[in-house]
Amino acid sequence: MDIRSVESSDYYIISPLINEWWGGRNMSEMLPKLFFDHFKQTSFIAEENGKIIGFLIGFLSQSHPKESYIHFVGVHPHWRKKNIGKLLYVQFFNKVKQYDRKIVRCVTSPINKVSIAYHTKMGFEMEEGDKIIDGVPVISNYDGPSQDRVLFVKHLI
Repeated sequence: MDIRSVESSDYYIISPLINEWWGGRNMSEMLPKLFFDHFKQTSFIAEENGKIIGFLIGFLSQSHPKESYIHFVGVHPHWRKKNIGKLLYVQFFNKVKQYDRKIVRCVTSPINKVSIAYHTKMGFEMEEGDKIIDGVPVISNYDGPSQDRVLFVKHLI
């Protein structure tokens, strides 16, 4: 398996796969092409024999000079539980450290129990919320009306 930086053309391969990889959920709208054009240095593709099996789209915060943000991560369903996600996260962590970023942030939906468990396992901490859902702190309407989110933070060493 190889990990490389994203290219603009990867959008046209990944975008049609997103909804399929998420079991038919309409998720592709959350990842516009601009991420593939403007965040190449901090976004990565995992490939096996030239086929995309995973990706991580992240960026350096413009507003908080010590922070970075992971926007979207996906692993092909047949390649899950094989450390592809972990390798992509480690690649991102190592890259943002080169820019002196000490904090990584990301969010997920409170119904996405797999994502919550995964981020916790990867050393992320849940930030305080304004309400609790199923024992998880949540920020109400974070991404718009009825779009509650769990906010995560990880401090890099």
